Amino acid sequence: MSLRSICVFCGASPGARPAYREAAEALGRGLAERGITLVYGGGAVGLMGLVADAALAAGGEVIGIIPQSLKDAEIGHPGLTRLEVVDGMHARKARMAELADAFIALPGGLGTLEELFEVWTWGQLGYHGKPLGLLEVEGFYARLRDFLDHLVTERFVRPQHREMLQIASAPAKLIERLAQWQPTVAPKWVERSPN
Repeated sequence: MSLRSICVFCGASPGARPAYREAAEALGRGLAERGITLVYGGGAVGLMGLVADAALAAGGEVIGIIPQSLKDAEIGHPGLTRLEVVDGMHARKARMAELADAFIALPGGLGTLEELFEVWTWGQLGYHGKPLGLLEVEGFYARLRDFLDHLVTERFVRPQHREMLQIASAPAKLIERLAQWQPTVAPKWVERSPN
């Protein structure tokens, strides 16, 4: 699969550990070095700003998508290749998904998880066939990975849908896995409860 653009979901905070910042910068550089456009939420703060700044510093193209309300709060990144202003969060997510060939989640909070799970659900339902991945940084997503495996064991998620999420601790390895990923076709479980 040819990856021309990757959407990165990540925190508007830099987080508690220097490793989170380092991972964001390494991912931004890695995308730029491969000629892959970074698509992200358009912010200048936290890991969002760091991944964008690193991509730009390495000569990469960066497209930010930001709701007007957040731009008005003066957290929009002023130095991007392109900053698109949209009406709200739903429009932001739809536009990022439209522009991206794949998705990566760095460490982040509720917004990062919500964005990841929404595009994952869209893939599960067959709305797109784009790969997605977690950049694992010092075990940040370890408990989430355990819980996702629990969902499979408890038959709320098919193994094929769990395997849609690629995981690696090095940006280059994760990008490689996303490029090699092939969509799987498996219907979402729909079982009727016994009467």
